[in-house]
Amino acid sequence: MFESININSSVAVYVQIENLVQFAIASGKLKAGDQLPSVRELSERLNLNPNTVAKSYRDLEVMGLVYTRRGMGVYINKGVEAKCRETCHHRIIERLHEVVSEAKSSGFTLKEVKSAVEKGYASDAGPYASTPDPLFDLAKSKMRPRRP
Repeated sequence: MFESININSSVAVYVQIENLVQFAIASGKLKAGDQLPSVRELSERLNLNPNTVAKSYRDLEVMGLVYTRRGMGVYINKGVEAKCRETCHHRIIERLHEVVSEAKSSGFTLKEVKSAVEKGYASDAGPYASTPDPLFDLAKSKMRPRRP
């Protein structure tokens, strides 16, 4: 789940962790009572400062998505699935609107946008992973002059 953390992303690492937990809850990959990796384990696995992971876990707790059992770990709360789905869907619709509007404004055709979405959806890349080459290939083909 945390493999796509990208320290070079424009999204802060602690926000990436929070979002990935929310995505996993929304999709059913994480369920009520599931335990998250310890701060130490996750920070070592991702080569991050433990404070970064701890901040993510604190924020998730403030959001009401997880709870901490002192000395035992961090667990997913009951009844948070619908909240996560709604939050994620809302965020994604807003971002899709922005991207589609930018594409349309810059001259992309509906066919080109659909092709990019299909290639992106077919990719195994996580949310913050580097953009897959097939998507960059679309951008390169867009740069070629069109024939009249």
